[in-house]
Amino acid sequence: MVRDTRSMTVLIAVDKFKGSLTGVELSDALAIGMRRVLGEGFAPRISPIADGGDGTVDAALAAGFEEKIARVTGPAGTPVTARYALNPSTQTAVIEVAEACGLRLMDSLDACGATTYGVGELILHAVAQDASEIVIGLGGSATTDAGAGMLSALGVRFVGSENPTAVHGGSALSGVTRADLSTLHPSLHEVSFVMASDVTNPLNGNNGAPAIYGPQKGASALDVAELDSLLAHTAQLVEQALKVARGTFSEAAGAGAAGGLGFACLSVLGATMRPGVDVAFELTGFHQALHGAHLVITGEGKFDEQTLQGKGPAGVAAACRQVGARVLAVCGACELDESQWSDAGFDAVYSVLGTGVSLEESLADPRPHVEELGAQIARDYLS
Repeated sequence: MVRDTRSMTVLIAVDKFKGSLTGVELSDALAIGMRRVLGEGFAPRISPIADGGDGTVDAALAAGFEEKIARVTGPAGTPVTARYALNPSTQTAVIEVAEACGLRLMDSLDACGATTYGVGELILHAVAQDASEIVIGLGGSATTDAGAGMLSALGVRFVGSENPTAVHGGSALSGVTRADLSTLHPSLHEVSFVMASDVTNPLNGNNGAPAIYGPQKGASALDVAELDSLLAHTAQLVEQALKVARGTFSEAAGAGAAGGLGFACLSVLGATMRPGVDVAFELTGFHQALHGAHLVITGEGKFDEQTLQGKGPAGVAAACRQVGARVLAVCGACELDESQWSDAGFDAVYSVLGTGVSLEESLADPRPHVEELGAQIARDYLS
């Protein structure tokens, strides 16, 4: 137990409580609770984190990026308002595909018809803002179209489809005989792409995008078989146009991310795939904020086995071990036992539900309960 706290540096580096508190709001609530115990002069460092998926744009904005708004084609083919983050000084844009083709934008699931077209429109909007590097977070998509919608928005023509210049959904790839890459928007050749993803699935097969992720997007067994065939055929045409061996990109790790958007990014856009946590930490300056910190508070809405598989808090714990900082986790609900979170490098876990608050109360208004967790952490480690 730490008692002399006068020279201690505390870093709050949390992800979101999905659907209730952003990383910034969660950080603020923890700091308020800690000041109740330590006084108004207590000033922790704050660096919201993300894992490359939902929340990465918010984390980039908290780190000083500018918010940009674009009206693009949503997954159902109707317009949606999408956000992304831009750092004009580095000409880096951060895009979440879920902003343009996310499951949350669908009134009803349509794995065969949902389109990634709006992702391409977001990319073009960022390029028009002089972005020379675009980071694409691939989590939360509603689509299974091998990124054909995105590519068609970027100028690629899928000859033989019903609408070669605007492919909407995996089913729209029926009849495609050729992928014409010569019409790709010329400005994209001057842009570098980074694909932030921890998904390692290939595009097709038993472990591919349709088979593994199609059902959760509304695909039946027949849909999965049809989509797998259509995506495999389209990938073959794209690889032919690129003059590479069959399977060069479709069988690559990450090609199946976001219903095959990974394939389009790797092949046509020449994207580099990197772990989402690593990319997000660089964007937000987490490692700089960690320097010299003695106690780090991290966390997210649900603390479970997925947390330990490369998500933001696990990345924080790993970084803290390297510099010798203690790390605490705050969450809405914890499904890990002490041996699991301890082995992962956490010194303690504080859960809203663990304080006797009901799930309904936590979801309705988690902020006061998080503030109390902050106060408890201050009493346990800093007072």
